[in-house]
Amino acid sequence: MDMTSLLLLGLAALGIVSNNSPVTIAMVVLLLIRVLGLSQAFPWLEKYGLTIGIIILTIGVMTPLASGKISLQTVGQSFLHWKSLAAIGIGILVAYLGGRGAILMGNQPTVVAGLLIGTVIGVAFFKGVPVGPLIAAGILSLLIGKL
Repeated sequence: MDMTSLLLLGLAALGIVSNNSPVTIAMVVLLLIRVLGLSQAFPWLEKYGLTIGIIILTIGVMTPLASGKISLQTVGQSFLHWKSLAAIGIGILVAYLGGRGAILMGNQPTVVAGLLIGTVIGVAFFKGVPVGPLIAAGILSLLIGKL
């Protein structure tokens, strides 16, 4: 077995040990793509995977609004409470950082490995969720002053 497959297997094991099914499932899917010789899928996944993931994440976040669990009145009231206003501000900041992060990851692919490893560690050991690479790259872009 090659080193990349062993790394994917190790990360899947880390997902199992940390009881984090998203990491486990992602690593097993990528490992299966490698083992089954479907490597032609990797360029497509690299190009569209992030966009598809963001679409699915957005659908999940917006479902309470679409289903009526969050009313239009509740949305309107979010502009009247300091916690909701803080949430809006933080949402804007995170979206901005994510945008910077996407640019940095495209312009400096050498940082991607470190961001991914950090994200997997954060997910596996600190009960995080794997949405961190874009935000981490955005924070990194602020620290190193590059886009």
